[in-house]
Amino acid sequence: MISEIIEFLESNFFYLHPGYTPLNTVVFGIVLGIAVLIILRMFRWLKKDPGELLVPLLPFIFLGSGARALVDNGIYPLTHLLVTPGIYILVGLTTIATLIAAVKLEETRGWDYRKLIFATGFVLAVPNLISIRHIDPVPFLSVLGVFSVFSAAFYALSLRWEFLRGRMNLPVIYAHLFDASSTYVAVDWYGYIEQHVLPSALTGLTGTALVMFPLKMAVILAALYAIDRYVESDMDSEALKLVIFILGLAPGLRNFLSLSMAV
Repeated sequence: MISEIIEFLESNFFYLHPGYTPLNTVVFGIVLGIAVLIILRMFRWLKKDPGELLVPLLPFIFLGSGARALVDNGIYPLTHLLVTPGIYILVGLTTIATLIAAVKLEETRGWDYRKLIFATGFVLAVPNLISIRHIDPVPFLSVLGVFSVFSAAFYALSLRWEFLRGRMNLPVIYAHLFDASSTYVAVDWYGYIEQHVLPSALTGLTGTALVMFPLKMAVILAALYAIDRYVESDMDSEALKLVIFILGLAPGLRNFLSLSMAV
């Protein structure tokens, strides 16, 4: 019985092979929802502005995404701690611990907690930087080029649409445009396969990963509108947007680095 349970968990959740299923997608979504509720309570307890963490958390995002990309390319070993969900649990708990410690050090020592977080994440991410042995400029610049076109279009749109200029809205949109750009280039130009359930189905239906752009923007714009319209607390609003920002940038960066190192 125990061996069957372990086998079930290995096959559906703590797997060492790529891909998502409807079952683990739903379960991971529920776990994410619980994690978001915990994060909201944490920020209320710390009394810090989540919007201040967009830049300080970048090294931690690179820590997780870079590790996954290095696993994809056989540089790091294929272990439970370096694939889904292990890598997210490991980096997430490390980030939260760093945030709490940094805030407490700011209270006792007067050090800027944002600089402490950035510095800690940078030091932890150094092994990733050292381990990247090769970057192919063609896919690297291709993703950046596609991203630049779409982000420029949304920036121009923001000049006329006040909603896009709302607190943290554009950074969130840019993060998901980057994810969509890396997916589009990887799938349409280099023959990669989309792993997530709904995007995979829509890509197969339309025959192109360009569908990721309208799909993501429809979901993200609706989410941002709902947050701006219905979440009264500025702290909760920015915490939710920070989570959505990470959910876009982290997989986008992983795809970007995997593609750039593999070709």
